[in-house]
Amino acid sequence: MKNHYFISDIHLGLETKEVEKNKEKILVDFLHGIKDKADSLYIVGDLYDYWFEYRKVYQKGFFRTLNALYSLTHAGVKVYYVIGNHDFMHRDFFEKEIGVVLVPDSISPEIEGKKFFIAHGDGYVENDGGYKVLKKILRNKFLQQIYSLIHPDIGIWLASGTSKKSRNHTSKKDYGEADGLFTSAKGYIDLGYDFVVFGHLHQKQFRNYKTGTYLNLGSWIDKPCYGIFANNQFEIKDLD
Repeated sequence: MKNHYFISDIHLGLETKEVEKNKEKILVDFLHGIKDKADSLYIVGDLYDYWFEYRKVYQKGFFRTLNALYSLTHAGVKVYYVIGNHDFMHRDFFEKEIGVVLVPDSISPEIEGKKFFIAHGDGYVENDGGYKVLKKILRNKFLQQIYSLIHPDIGIWLASGTSKKSRNHTSKKDYGEADGLFTSAKGYIDLGYDFVVFGHLHQKQFRNYKTGTYLNLGSWIDKPCYGIFANNQFEIKDLD
């Protein structure tokens, strides 16, 4: 039986070149290391600290990560990318060039007989109405098309600044109960899901509720980590 892997909130490009170079090396080594063991990989949002893809241009940097993802899909590993709040605009590069399945909001696969609900988590917190409005604006296709008319150098620079504001909002906001997503997760478990997997709030969580489990994958900003589901068990593990 092969394994199913989950990562979230890597935020490539967030810090200095040296820090990000080391982060990418850990990520690429991880991706190459699971190639012969993985049945699937779920990227649960915010692989990059910001991503805005133009029709014929994609942003510079982290080519090794893209190549490692292509190596996975080429080997037959199913790779899903759930869009996060720092994924400002995806077109078709990941799907056509790398073979990754883009998921606009959430995905509900059955894995080894268990029902999963997987989403980045942005907009799923009950008392975050302001962000829900902002999310609709940022995901509006017409507005994205207008933004894409801006020269890439300027557009990506603006996206970078917006991503920093979004991250500061997330880190400073008081969402209430635990991490703010547990209430939402309980609702999905009540609907019959066995596992609810989120990211977004950068706080690792593993909480049982009734017959289900809520997991938050944390982030790679403090310490790289990943989730693995195998033999009907889910674990969150740190990477050295």
